[in-house]
Amino acid sequence: MTKPKIIWITGASSGIGEALAMQWASTGAQLILSGRNSNHLGKVADRCRDLGADVTLLVFDLSLAGEVAAAVATVQSSFPRLDILVNNGGISQRSLLIDTPMEVARKIMEVDFWGHAGLTSQILPYMVQNGGGHIVVVSSLTGLFGFPQRSAYSAAKHALHGYFETLRLEHFRDNIRVTMVCPGMVKTNISIHSLTASGGEHGLMDKGQEEGVSAANCAKKIIKAVNNNRKEVIIGKKDVIMPYLKRYVPWLFYQIAQRINPLG
Repeated sequence: MTKPKIIWITGASSGIGEALAMQWASTGAQLILSGRNSNHLGKVADRCRDLGADVTLLVFDLSLAGEVAAAVATVQSSFPRLDILVNNGGISQRSLLIDTPMEVARKIMEVDFWGHAGLTSQILPYMVQNGGGHIVVVSSLTGLFGFPQRSAYSAAKHALHGYFETLRLEHFRDNIRVTMVCPGMVKTNISIHSLTASGGEHGLMDKGQEEGVSAANCAKKIIKAVNNNRKEVIIGKKDVIMPYLKRYVPWLFYQIAQRINPLG
């Protein structure tokens, strides 16, 4: 009898993380769901349990190293292994570089890069010890190119690619697999909770976000990519053409990128 997969998802209280939890729950996976909002996380857990999943909640803040270490210790002591780690939690940005104080940029980097790097570096020996595992990293199209009003966010996502692609190369013999996920516009609340130059929330749903692919559809494509051991998957609508333009027709990429409304 095949053992259910043990899957840890950060940022599981809404959006892509919630959609992944729901879809994996329907397969009978054993889920560890993490986020900062215990109320929202609990509601997601209840829905997953209704689908028959075994769910454990770990509430912590990715930007706090002590809380990350405690969460890792809990997983290592409570589960016989970890099959899949989904580094999904994060925060976006809606502010011009020239207006954004370093403390705001550092906060974004702390959550979107250092939080995931810190968590993964601590759980990695446990995965290696238990024969391997799959690490899923939710990056962004802006992890493949820069974009207006996303300076720190884009920098964090670029850093994820360098870090986790190196991890893949160093540990492929340990049966550690890595899938980099690069979503474009997905209909979630990410733009609403994005940080402005003041450090407060943007509070608005971007038009592009509103018209983006559904979180459920995005999650379906991520799970398919994981099942097929894809190294990278790009998800979106017409925005998915941008990385290819950047690589093969850079002059056209810059013409388009300079005209796009970053809040559209």
